Amino acid sequence: MNAMGLANPPTKPPPPLRSEASESDLIQRTKRGDLEAYDELVRRFQERIYATIYHMTANHEDANDLAQETFIKAHQAIASFKGDSSFFTWLYRIAVNKTINFLKQRRNKNNLSLNDLDLNAEHDPDLVALVSDKTPRRDVALAELQEKLNAAMQQLSETHRLVVTLHDVQGLAHEEIAGIMGCNVGTVRSRLFYARQQLQAYLSDYLK
Repeated sequence: MNAMGLANPPTKPPPPLRSEASESDLIQRTKRGDLEAYDELVRRFQERIYATIYHMTANHEDANDLAQETFIKAHQAIASFKGDSSFFTWLYRIAVNKTINFLKQRRNKNNLSLNDLDLNAEHDPDLVALVSDKTPRRDVALAELQEKLNAAMQQLSETHRLVVTLHDVQGLAHEEIAGIMGCNVGTVRSRLFYARQQLQAYLSDYLK
């Protein structure tokens, strides 16, 4: 009842979210305080954000925490999103920056493990190329390669580990990676080339 003794008119419920709602519509609704719209944005990107962070941290608990922090930070800062880049790129940049800062604090521990990359090694042509298709013990060789790859990835700098993760694990285009890392496409290509050269150098004894 209101002050005049009249029943308050029913409030109009927000329009239901549809799976086909456009990204720009969800962003605008989030800016207006629609938490359900932001939940939908989170659902669309959470798996890829989590996977990227996990490949960098090698720890599920750390990846969960950093992914949550990423989405909290993004929600707090979404008013500043002007659409100069895609929301995907903007969100990834937040996740990458948080993860790199976390790794700098954890640098002395140096316990990176890229288990998910290992599981996908057999499907990555660049990694499969490191193992001869003609060897009769190919499965065993791949298992050994996966173990060696873990150690090799630990030898890369955070920047080069990131570019390998975004391109070879997440499958992002060079242009998308450039937006996330804040550099040009040429730099992405050179970093990726250098990282792969380093991986092959670290694995050279195994491949002899």
